[in-house]
Amino acid sequence: MVDLDWKAKIVSPDMPNKSPKFSNKFQLSVPFTYRAAEISAASDTSCSAYENYLRLPELRKLWSSKDFPSWKNESVLKPALQALEISFRFVSTVLSDPRPYANRREWKRRLESLTTSQIQLIANLCEDEEEDSETRGKAPIVDLRSSNGVLVRDGSYAEVWKLPGEAEATVVSRTSETSWLPRLATWHKSEDIAEKILYSIECEMRRCPYTLGLGEPNLDGKPNLEYDAVCKPSELHRLKRSPYDQIQNYENQTVYTTLQILESWIYVTQQMLKRVTERVEAQKFEKAASDCYLIERIWKLLSEIEDLHVLMDPDDFLRLKNQLNVNSINETQPFCFRSKALVEITQQCKDLKHKVPYILGVEVDPKGGPRVQESAMKLYSEKREFEKVYLLQALQSIESAMKRFYFAYKQLLVVVMGSLEANANRVVVSSDLCDSLSRIFLEPTYFPSLDAAKTFLGDFWNHEHGASGLERSTRRTR
Repeated sequence: MVDLDWKAKIVSPDMPNKSPKFSNKFQLSVPFTYRAAEISAASDTSCSAYENYLRLPELRKLWSSKDFPSWKNESVLKPALQALEISFRFVSTVLSDPRPYANRREWKRRLESLTTSQIQLIANLCEDEEEDSETRGKAPIVDLRSSNGVLVRDGSYAEVWKLPGEAEATVVSRTSETSWLPRLATWHKSEDIAEKILYSIECEMRRCPYTLGLGEPNLDGKPNLEYDAVCKPSELHRLKRSPYDQIQNYENQTVYTTLQILESWIYVTQQMLKRVTERVEAQKFEKAASDCYLIERIWKLLSEIEDLHVLMDPDDFLRLKNQLNVNSINETQPFCFRSKALVEITQQCKDLKHKVPYILGVEVDPKGGPRVQESAMKLYSEKREFEKVYLLQALQSIESAMKRFYFAYKQLLVVVMGSLEANANRVVVSSDLCDSLSRIFLEPTYFPSLDAAKTFLGDFWNHEHGASGLERSTRRTR
């Protein structure tokens, strides 16, 4: 076990100084402008125009509707499934694009990747639901074996078969009636991508107690989720046209659909963050860690969604920006901050740092002492409460993914709209006058105590054992 008498060892005058980069006192010099990255949404006018353009009030009603009171996971899975359903419609939109210069090959590849990423997250949510005794068995499903092989009129069924080795088990494969995916499977332009999506559903849902019921093979004969009742594709697709549908620009539909998918996953993140708070307060640290790792992956998914803007035609996109009267000259915030929900989850992710003392079971020293840091070092070295280590690592992974999102978004603005837009319309950008995007990914870590604990712990092992094995081997060969 690690000797945690690090204070004496660090400041001991007899300790050999192996590296000139380390001193007995660690000092971080951080530019003042990066110390606090305060973020705020764009102007009320811009945010309101953004919400009306995407028909967010109507979408929120669908995301937040409670149709299954006993199903606690509904608030998370419903908007996730609706984002996936909008992605199916997006495939149809892209493949129907009449413009001869549209990059259809890359669009198909990106949308295949995007749908697979979403299916993976949905499958993970379903797996976690089964592992939690409070949510297990609550999802609205249809047991296909109970139909006794009879085709029912009010449902869409593809085929009937018997499970091998189970003479009495007759399975009816059920397919959603209102989802766009079965339609894509019958259209010659989208048949190949639809088949890949169906096989992705089959593969990713293997460890789940039920499958989605979108026409996937379902070789195990598992129950099907009541997809149409949960997702409500018919109501969702009534929102497929934007209020500015009269604009003669095909990129209008691609931008509109892209941002609807983005906002759906932002809403999922809001619900996941609420669940993390509840689980941390209930000291369900391992489950909270699992949720945090899913939030990290959602941040990566948000970057993947935003990257779709790169495939839009530059001239058509910038013309659409003018047609929609999206003017950033008088705005001090980047385009993404017109989404109030994105600003909210960003702040909530930053505020997770306040959970660290509670997780470690210590109080913050009002005098600024290293009480939290010492507790973290002890936790890392003793390896007893591993579920707390999982959670602390997951919290830091959220920070990393979130900062990567904003760094990538800044680069995306350069590619899509030019460097002037990316620099908030400043011709010259100095280190003293930095835009809000840069301040987010340049500010210091949200978890300084965990950072310091790992720094001192790493330095302890360096001094305890001297040069590493690789360095010793290198010296022998010289």
